[in-house]
Amino acid sequence: MEPSDPEETPSALDNMRNPAFPEPLIDVDQVLDGGPPPDGIPPIDEPRFDRAADVDWLADNEPVMSLTVGAETRAYPLQVMTWHEIVNDTVGGTPVAVTYCPLCNSGVAFEREVGGRVLTFGTSGRLYADNLVMYDRQTESLWPQLTGEASIGVLTGEKLAAIPMGVVSWQEFREAFGDSLVLNRRTGHDRPYGQNPYLGYDDLDSMVPFRLPEDPDDRLVVKERVIGLARGDDVIAVLRSSLVGAEPRMLELDGTDVVLWHRPGQSSALDTGTISKGADIGSVGVFETAIKGRELTFARQGNGFRDAETGTRWNVLGQATSGPLAGKRLTPVVHLDTFWFAWVTFHPETELIR
Repeated sequence: MEPSDPEETPSALDNMRNPAFPEPLIDVDQVLDGGPPPDGIPPIDEPRFDRAADVDWLADNEPVMSLTVGAETRAYPLQVMTWHEIVNDTVGGTPVAVTYCPLCNSGVAFEREVGGRVLTFGTSGRLYADNLVMYDRQTESLWPQLTGEASIGVLTGEKLAAIPMGVVSWQEFREAFGDSLVLNRRTGHDRPYGQNPYLGYDDLDSMVPFRLPEDPDDRLVVKERVIGLARGDDVIAVLRSSLVGAEPRMLELDGTDVVLWHRPGQSSALDTGTISKGADIGSVGVFETAIKGRELTFARQGNGFRDAETGTRWNVLGQATSGPLAGKRLTPVVHLDTFWFAWVTFHPETELIR
């Protein structure tokens, strides 16, 4: 589906305070210059892909974002996303924006069709609460990545539909989706892919965000990792470290039972100078527990998980690998694997599960 044409509208890139705009949804004074100009961090508009089975430049423990739309699954390695932050792509016939903000450690995928337009996105060069602020090239409205909502500009109030996407190790993805496509490094840009320009950024005590809230929520240290869930009236943050080495955690989200689980094997993209040498932070999956109307309960078993009702084995991606339900997939849940300061800034009312 071709993107819509640019429109003759006032640009929020040029003037965030244009009186022709609707009332902004965020404080314009808190939208900061991040350094690079618009598209100074260049998004990828014509992504190129390799077959997973042909990729020889990713280490087993490197993190990749796994996105499934319809019957198609693709991987977007963080060693590429760190340098580009946005990929305008089409997956399963659906125009999507695949995004990653290193400063918030947040990967989010959205449908690009909204309000009768097919949008394409760029990096504005601005930050809100240290979060990537995207702009659409059709109207040049501004969209914080963590909300997917136009917050300054003519499209203010329009909201993109989020698509479930998880971050897993390259080995986990390759074993699950060996015939799938993987974003490659032939981007047209010269970047040291595989290197981390945010050395030590995920250390709890170093390189704090550019600007903290005036009254930070001190329930957790600002850089503590959480799994953020928001559906209906429920807004929940689960302390990520509480999942490590633990049994799968079951909770209710807006009336639906969901499970969160963790397994080791994924390196941090924000630790050492080389991503593959980063600390092992493991992978987290979040899924609805019902399949074909039948509720399942889960326990750890070996390097995967097993449900008590059928004895089926499941991997971290929610695939049944053996047993009566082999070949089935659990329904993924939209979630954010991010830092506490980022989640609580956008969701100050969040419940915290330690």
